[in-house]
Amino acid sequence: MMLAPDVAETRWRALRAAMATADLDVVAIVPGANFLYLTGGTFGAMERPTVLIIPREGEARMVLPSFEEATWRKLSVDARVHLWKDQEGYSGAFRAAADALRPKRIGVEGQRMRVFEEIAVATALGGAIIDAHREISAIRLRKDASEIAALRQAIAISEAALAATLPDVRVGMRELDVERLLLANLFGQGAPALAFPPIVVAGANAAEAHAAAGDCRIKSGDTLLFDYGAAYKGYNADITRTVFVGEPDAEARAMYATVEEANRIGRAAAKPGVTASEVDDITTRFLEASPFRQHILTKTGHGLGLDVHEAPQIMRGNHQVLEPGMVCTIEPGLYPAALRGIRIEDDVVITETGSESLTGFPRELTVVG
Repeated sequence: MMLAPDVAETRWRALRAAMATADLDVVAIVPGANFLYLTGGTFGAMERPTVLIIPREGEARMVLPSFEEATWRKLSVDARVHLWKDQEGYSGAFRAAADALRPKRIGVEGQRMRVFEEIAVATALGGAIIDAHREISAIRLRKDASEIAALRQAIAISEAALAATLPDVRVGMRELDVERLLLANLFGQGAPALAFPPIVVAGANAAEAHAAAGDCRIKSGDTLLFDYGAAYKGYNADITRTVFVGEPDAEARAMYATVEEANRIGRAAAKPGVTASEVDDITTRFLEASPFRQHILTKTGHGLGLDVHEAPQIMRGNHQVLEPGMVCTIEPGLYPAALRGIRIEDDVVITETGSESLTGFPRELTVVG
């Protein structure tokens, strides 16, 4: 996916400004969200290192397995390419890429770069390795109109898939059966890829925040939690809806109403000028004042875009001020162990005057089956 020249120029300028602020002479970017954002390219993270080396000033250098050359050339990135083959190894390509660079501080993505890639970069360039994941990724915080459009499409596909799945859910089905229905509907609705392996779990399994579907059969009155999303042009939907299969009891209804209201409060709190900490605090204080405070396990949300989890983290103690164009999830939940789990998650973009929920799938208590 070749970037428009003006888009690429704006993004690279933002990166170099971030490098200057962080006093970084060079950054080394590996395939992933930042790499895609800067180049438009997607490459697998295999045993073969693929590293884009960008000095604060001057020509970028690309260390690339030779069989990927044709794919790289399609991106039209202004960088000197250093190819290497399996038979010769990659050390020489890194040494060639380091020519004339004498960095004191090399920024790397601490949450992305692998150890052998870091060693190759440090050996060739000779500077101090700095974990600059936050500074590098910060250039992606504010999404432009094209990025929001891609998120909208990923969400539209995802919501259509859930709408097609729910009518077929029945008591006695296995979680795996429902997961397969959801996956078929995601691809049937045109999902090019998945944002992440979906979480489709029922009853007590739904009380585990990141459980996986299994052979558990759904009982009458169980919660059935869907946490899933399609990816479109690299941008990820992340949606959670919890439904009941058969009629819920009074306590379950009260718990669901509490989470639904916390979700509304969180979405209303998300607006420009407010910190991520304040959004989480307002949302969590409502849950803490409920009869179910002992069942709070998680923060309110996280940033969303080319990564499913990225900045800003919507959590107490994160004093990042929300700005127009930032996208985050609002996903309060309650998780009474060995009983049920309830979470409602929306994807929200901060606007000039407040926020907009990009997700619109119904939030009210729903009974299926």
